[in-house]
Amino acid sequence: MTDEQALPETESLQRAEKPNFLTNVKFDEFEMPPEVQMGIKDAGFTFCTPIQARVLPLSLKGQDVAGQAQTGTGKTAAFLATVASRILSFNDRIPGLPAALIVAPTRELAQQIHEEAEVLCRHTGLTIVQVVGGVDYQKQADILRGGVDIVVCTPGRIIDYFKQGIFKTAGIKIVVIDEADRLLDLGFSKDMRYILQKLPHYMKRQSMLFSATLSFRVMELTYEYMNLPEFISVTPEEVVVDGIKQILYHVGKESKMSLLLGLLKREEWSRILIFVNTRAGVDWVTAKLKGNGYPAEGITGDLPQRQRFSLMERYKSGSVKILVATDVASRGIHVEDISHVINYDLPQDGENYVHRIGRTARAGKEGIALSLACDEFVLNLESIEEKLGHKIPVVWPEDDWFVEDKSRPVFSERGRRKEPKERFKSGRDKQKGFPARAPAGPPAREPAKPPAIEPEEKPKKGHFPGSFFGFAPESKPGEKIEPEENPEQKESTEPAAEQKQTARPKKRRRYRKKSRPKTPGAVNGAAGVAETGQIPEPSSPEPLSPN
Repeated sequence: MTDEQALPETESLQRAEKPNFLTNVKFDEFEMPPEVQMGIKDAGFTFCTPIQARVLPLSLKGQDVAGQAQTGTGKTAAFLATVASRILSFNDRIPGLPAALIVAPTRELAQQIHEEAEVLCRHTGLTIVQVVGGVDYQKQADILRGGVDIVVCTPGRIIDYFKQGIFKTAGIKIVVIDEADRLLDLGFSKDMRYILQKLPHYMKRQSMLFSATLSFRVMELTYEYMNLPEFISVTPEEVVVDGIKQILYHVGKESKMSLLLGLLKREEWSRILIFVNTRAGVDWVTAKLKGNGYPAEGITGDLPQRQRFSLMERYKSGSVKILVATDVASRGIHVEDISHVINYDLPQDGENYVHRIGRTARAGKEGIALSLACDEFVLNLESIEEKLGHKIPVVWPEDDWFVEDKSRPVFSERGRRKEPKERFKSGRDKQKGFPARAPAGPPAREPAKPPAIEPEEKPKKGHFPGSFFGFAPESKPGEKIEPEENPEQKESTEPAAEQKQTARPKKRRRYRKKSRPKTPGAVNGAAGVAETGQIPEPSSPEPLSPN
């Protein structure tokens, strides 16, 4: 057998040993420094993923790239290999200033990028620093002042260091924006524009952007702050659906926990990631699982940074078998051996669904994705299946699949809502014009009496409360409206001293004159005033007698 005849057999043998999700392109085919190639071998990379095979030929030449790819497709290794190779090739670097900036949406993802960078750049001599919130502020500042090569950060903390003059952008030659769609969804649009505006002009730097979706907002960033980028797309369906067994269970909301306990008992699992839509839901599900004897831990966005790092390390090591998380907190969870992903709550759209189930079946392994469709979130199923392009197989659970919940009642401290009955009563009272009912509890303090109106602040004649804002009482044509006043109420509620300040003698005099019946004495009194020119005292309750 000749060498020409043996060659195809060798190639077929290599392809058989290579996982199906990888391409035939090898990392050593690219022109990268030997130090970077050594780091790639240390990481265990030989063949490229689709996104790596398409990005590296362009990025290594210094071209801007905008890639669409899900988490777990190998994009982190693609831009880290580019960053390390490009920095080593620069001859005009500014000493002591960072040459590359990598921005991530969450602390967990920044930590993951930093860990991978430490491996890939192990032989390069490049220094890498992680700049995120929740970590010692002064320690990070001292590292930045000492000089670094690559900065991996979240937007908030790096902007703070920039405003303090600690982080300087004059030496930045490469910028990477990872998971741009999530950055914008988390409200970092203004922060990202601020950062990009402070960097050298896009003609003087290389920019790389990666996102699960190239939405309109993401495309705006590319048009404004990138130099004619090459768009590369690897669709989510090509990445995550293959190798994942998806099952959908229709279940009532009140029975979800019983079914979850039953699935945990029936399934053969090694490490589970459970997704819940809210933080309060994470706390509740975690407490329920612990109450039923399962070693579960919850991770949310408001968990302190040290606790989040510690929890992720325990989850990766296997000491924590079940992790309950929200979509935001799940960013940066890159664990290779997650056997099951359970959607306790269906996500709002197909993008989040694809992102969630992509946490399993990583690196060519198989995984299982279970989803519980209750009456509250079942409407999200249409957009999910539209994104997938097919229906999720439905399995109807048997009665014996439901396991009794033996935990105690759990009351969440987050976002407590009124009971439906209470909300109805409040709405009914408002509709009928009644004041809202006071909540149960200790009586409120008596409100302090308002201070007496000073004489100079007394409303002028013809002024009505609310007339300043355009509201005034309606009046009929020819009718003169006076400000409404109840003298009897004032006398009963106000002290005598305050009555003197707020009383209107003229008005009270007119009121007595109108209410006084016409008597002969009154007529004679009026005649006497005309004759003598003397005005009687207004406080006298008795009729005036003629002179």
